[in-house]
Amino acid sequence: MEENKETLDLGFAKLDLQRQQRCGFPEVVYCAGKTVDQSVRILDILMEKYDNVIGTRADKAVYDNLAGRHPAAQYDELARMVYQHKDKTVVNGDRLISVITAGTSDIPIAEEAALTAEIMGNRVERIYDVGVAGIHRLLARVDDIRRANVNIVVAGMEGALASVVGGLVDKPVIAVPTSIGYGANFHGLSALLAMLNSCAAGVSVVNIDNGFGAGRLADTMKDRKSVV
Repeated sequence: MEENKETLDLGFAKLDLQRQQRCGFPEVVYCAGKTVDQSVRILDILMEKYDNVIGTRADKAVYDNLAGRHPAAQYDELARMVYQHKDKTVVNGDRLISVITAGTSDIPIAEEAALTAEIMGNRVERIYDVGVAGIHRLLARVDDIRRANVNIVVAGMEGALASVVGGLVDKPVIAVPTSIGYGANFHGLSALLAMLNSCAAGVSVVNIDNGFGAGRLADTMKDRKSVV
C-alpha cells in the first residue's frame, strides 16, 4: 500500500483520504460490482480511520467479514447497507428530514436514504405507504410532512407522489424514482420522467433507486460551517 496525504493506493482502489475534509463526510463505498474481499479491505481501513462509515449495496458477507474486527459495524438487510455509526451527534438538531414512500415496496430505497441521512447527523422521520392510490393516507400526515425542512419522496409506478407533495409544502422535495412497477414502468424510467416533468415547483430528482444520493443531498440542505 502506498499512502500520501491525499490517497491510499490499494492497487485495485485509491482511497480518498481528504473526502471528509473537503465534503464533510468520508468516502462512501459502493459495494456492488466489487468482490467481497475488495469491499472488506476498503471498509476495514475506513472504519479504522473514521467514526462514521457507509458501504452501500453490500451483501451480508461483507458485514460478516468486518464484524470481528469492528464491533460497531452494523448491517441493514433491507437497505443493503453496511455501516459504522459511532458518532451519533445530530447536526442542527432543530432540522428534520422526512422520508416518504408511495408504497411498502419502495421502503428498501427509502431506508437507504433514511440511514444515510441519520449516519450523516440528521433527524429523520419515516412516513411510509402513503401513495396517491389512497390519498387520504397522505393527507392524514400533511402536518408532519409540512413540519419537515426537507422531504425525500420515494415512489415507483407512475411516480406521482413527488408532485403531490411538492404542491403541499414550501420546502425542498427530493424525488427518488424507484424501479418498482409493471412492464411500461421500464424499471423506473416512467417514474423518473414523470418526476423530471413535475409541475410542482421545488422538486429535484435523483437517479432511479438512488436512495443514498437523496439522503446525502438532504444532508447538505442545512446550515453548517464550511469544511474549507
